[in-house]
Order: sequence, then C-alpha cells, then structure tokens
Amino acid sequence: MKVQQVFSAYPHQTDVVNEIVMPRFCSRCGSSCNPGHAEGGISARCTGCDFVQYINPQPAIAVLIKRGNEFVLGKRISNSLGHGQWCMPCGYVEYHEDYLSAAIREVKEETTLEVRITAIISVVTNYLKPNVHSLVTVLSAEILSGEIQPGDGMQEVAWFPYTGQFPEMAFAADQHIISRYFETELMGAPVDAFYAQ
Repeated sequence: MKVQQVFSAYPHQTDVVNEIVMPRFCSRCGSSCNPGHAEGGISARCTGCDFVQYINPQPAIAVLIKRGNEFVLGKRISNSLGHGQWCMPCGYVEYHEDYLSAAIREVKEETTLEVRITAIISVVTNYLKPNVHSLVTVLSAEILSGEIQPGDGMQEVAWFPYTGQFPEMAFAADQHIISRYFETELMGAPVDAFYAQ
C-alpha cells in the first residue's frame, strides 16, 4: 500500500490570508499588525517594531488503539470539524506537555481508557480548513485498563474489526493510516518508554 502523509480537505494552495484569524496587535510592543507573507510563510508584521509573527500548523496527535484485528473509533461531537463522523482518538498537544503525554491524555478524555503508547506509526499534514492546518504524530497504543465509553467530545466510541470498510470518517488520514497499518503490519518506530505510559 502506498504511503500518504499529506491530506487536503480543500484546495490549500489558494491564498488563505483573509480567512485566517491573524494577530491584530504585536505581542512584543502592542502596535497594530499587517497580515501578509514573509519568506514563504503566512505572517503578521508589526507596524511599530517590525516583529514578524508567523502562523504555523497546530501540533496534534492521533492514536490507533488496537486489539487483535480490531481498533477503536469515536463518533465526534464538534462545532467545527466532523460532527457526527468517526475518527481515531485525537487532539492538540498542549504547550506544557510532550506528544506522548498528550496522546495518553486525549485517549483517556475521549474513551476513558488508560493506554500505553507502543510506537510512532506515521506523521501527517492535514489541510482541514483555511484556518485549521495540523501536523499530526500518529501513534499506536495498547490498553492498560478501563472499559471503553464515550468521554469528552465523543457521542459514541466502539471497537471495529478491520475489514477495509469504514463508517463515515471525519478525516481522510485516519482511514488511510488504519488501512495501511493492518495491511502492511508495519509496527512503527519505538517511543521513549518513560513518557509512553
């Protein structure tokens, strides 16, 4: 199966500066900022001190929880992305946490399961909306304890057998990653055991 690591839900090559929430004021001196491009990136330049604030993708994680030939998906409750559609447990990495701790936290919040991260299985870029670009580290995990139940942001969570068929998915990347994992049996790269549980 061919590797894919960039997914687009809209034609992201278009100029999206006007659709992004840009900083209106400088974080250094408080002067107003002008949106634009700087050295290939979208940015806001301060009119006072000339400081450039870059707009970067948001770091996130997604977790493939597996048990034999089954995997976990959650049905999303979302005001912005994929409401009523299914995805792997996922979320943004908070500033104070490493990506492995973020993965464990998101799984607990969304499924109530305690997991141990077993491997890095992919890294993907998602162009979801003009104001939502993410860089996602995709991890595999095994259950340490707990019973699966919907938590924060999920109206339902369930085990699915891998058959190549999926419910309506919120993110194209999830379907590709799950299929690739089960069809290639690629175990992924090891993770730092200290942070993995």
